[in-house]
Amino acid sequence: MLSAHDCKIAPATYYAHHKRQVTPSARTVRDAKLKEQINEVFEANYRVYGARKIWRELNRQGHTVARCTVERLMRELGITGAVRGRRVITTLPGG
Repeated sequence: MLSAHDCKIAPATYYAHHKRQVTPSARTVRDAKLKEQINEVFEANYRVYGARKIWRELNRQGHTVARCTVERLMRELGITGAVRGRRVITTLPGG
């Protein structure tokens, strides 16, 4: 396709791209396993654990993983921990 537009591509670049299409990368494979484990920990703890507690629990279970990785995967899964503190004000009194 690109050669039709007079763009030169190194053969190594083509084959590297092709290999990525056929077999997933090691990170993708590991992320899929970690997502399952994160979901299990999250569900087992009443869906209130945040990234830091899930990260600590995974490390206790023997899964060495970085906290930023847990945060990234939780964002991808769309899960968040319970937030304590001030309540959200939806209406203004006397307005």
